[in-house]
Amino acid sequence: MALTSSLDPQAQKVLDLGRQAGEPPFETGPPDEARRVYEQSFPHLQGEREPVAAVGERTIAGPGGRLMLRLYRGQGAPAADSPALLYLHGGGWVIGNLDSHDEICRWFANIASCIVVSPDYRLAPEHKFPAAIEDCRAVLSFMRETADDLGIDTRRIAVGGDSAGGNLATVLSLMSRGDKSPLTAQLLLYPNTDATQTADSYRRFGEGFGLTASTMAWFRDHYIVDAADIDDWRVSPLKAASLAGAPPAFVAIAGHDILADEGEAYARQLKADGVPVVVKRWPGQIHGFVSMGRHGPASRQAVEAAVAAWREFDRSQAD
Repeated sequence: MALTSSLDPQAQKVLDLGRQAGEPPFETGPPDEARRVYEQSFPHLQGEREPVAAVGERTIAGPGGRLMLRLYRGQGAPAADSPALLYLHGGGWVIGNLDSHDEICRWFANIASCIVVSPDYRLAPEHKFPAAIEDCRAVLSFMRETADDLGIDTRRIAVGGDSAGGNLATVLSLMSRGDKSPLTAQLLLYPNTDATQTADSYRRFGEGFGLTASTMAWFRDHYIVDAADIDDWRVSPLKAASLAGAPPAFVAIAGHDILADEGEAYARQLKADGVPVVVKRWPGQIHGFVSMGRHGPASRQAVEAAVAAWREFDRSQAD
């Protein structure tokens, strides 16, 4: 805990609130209990819901049955040929839903003047790998196939996500290489990229900084079918043979986060494989800080930085 003094006040406040709540770690109970605790906690972290031009829900046929989507039209988004973001929520592939990341989606919609599509993809352990990826791929196909109805420009679709959602976003980006309408950007907030969980940041921040090493192992072990999946690049995209051809990437790193080192490693590998990358670091922040808008400005600032990078990628591709 020697680094606690360098924590951002927003991060310290959230950690204090967590200790005061006294809830047991997720890994001490079943997934349903973790979901209950999480759904009670996130309203105390997020700020007021920012108004958007329109928001609604839609159900589509997914690979595993009916799949619910929430669609946001941001302030200033054009009625036709709008840029669009497929946003994949975090939660360790086990928790999280359309409401838990509603604040982030509203920010992206308004700041980018775009359409945001957020799917309630299937969760583990009821639906293990690769169910979530299959759902996300299906939603991307839906966005492309119904682009005229949704008002989306298929040449301007990006994907984004935080934590496990960032993992899914990286995987979808790699899977989409060679698509007729390639993704224009991947906007990654403290993404999970290496399921081996051996990076040194697991040692430095494994306890006392929110997401712990033991909780992250619990998430992973619920998600995978067996240990062999850990080396599958669709679980650990850092293990992909090459990242060449992936869309340009924005990577946000929280300095006091067990996932910090693998986020940095993924950004380095993208750059080594010729992919444009923008990395922004919040040294005093903890994992999940973008979902903590009630307690400080860094949350929205991270989304602003992601949108700025996305716009720069679009300009570069247009030249």
